[in-house]
Amino acid sequence: MTEIKLSKDQKERAVDKIKSYFEEELQQDIGGFEAEFLLDFLAREIGPTFYNRGLFDAQQILNEKMEEFSYTIHELEKPEI
Repeated sequence: MTEIKLSKDQKERAVDKIKSYFEEELQQDIGGFEAEFLLDFLAREIGPTFYNRGLFDAQQILNEKMEEFSYTIHELEKPEI
């Protein structure tokens, strides 16, 4: 897996959410640098778990759709002599 890279806008929004979480839930004020550092850590250390789960979910959906497709093809078969 390649490194998780966020756009500048995505990173800014994520940093704002982290800062808000710390303020509201932990009553701690952290700066943008600290929030960005935490975001980078989470992306690097925990991101692969969420990425893999996304792949697993996508594979499950693909398998279901392929099974439906297989039934649809089977229904198109014509009786043979």
